[in-house]
Amino acid sequence: MAENNGSAVGTAKKGFFKGLKSEFKKISWPGKSTLVKETVAVVVYSVILGGFIALIDLAIKYGISAIGIPGID
Repeated sequence: MAENNGSAVGTAKKGFFKGLKSEFKKISWPGKSTLVKETVAVVVYSVILGGFIALIDLAIKYGISAIGIPGID
C-alpha cells in the first residue's frame, strides 16, 4: 500500500489557486457608472415584479373569498 503524505493534495491546491488567479486577471470589471445603472435597473425591476406578484396574490385571495371557501380569510 502506498503512503500518502499529502504532497499531491498540496500540489493540486497550488495549481488550483494559480489557475484561479490567472482567470481573475481576465475579468473585465464594469465601471462605476455601469454598475450604478445596472444596480438601479435590478432594484426597479425587482420592485415592479414584487408589486405585480402582490396584485396577483390579492386578486386570488379576493377571488377565493368571493367564492366562499370556508377557512380561508
